[in-house]
Amino acid sequence: MERILFVIAGVVVLASLAAGVWWTPYALLLTAFVGLNLILGGVADWCPMMAILRRLGVKRAAEIACER
Repeated sequence: MERILFVIAGVVVLASLAAGVWWTPYALLLTAFVGLNLILGGVADWCPMMAILRRLGVKRAAEIACER
């Protein structure tokens, strides 16, 4: 889950930066939102995307390690 979360965050940040440069500066608010969610994930070990990935059935690294 953690690797998928980083990939999704990176894609959204790059897409919102591109939209901010070529479309509207308000798109940079999405970059700020992703950054805040990454901070929340680091501090509280939870963010909204983690809940979405969990519902999709993605397992965390610790859960996969326990299954081995």
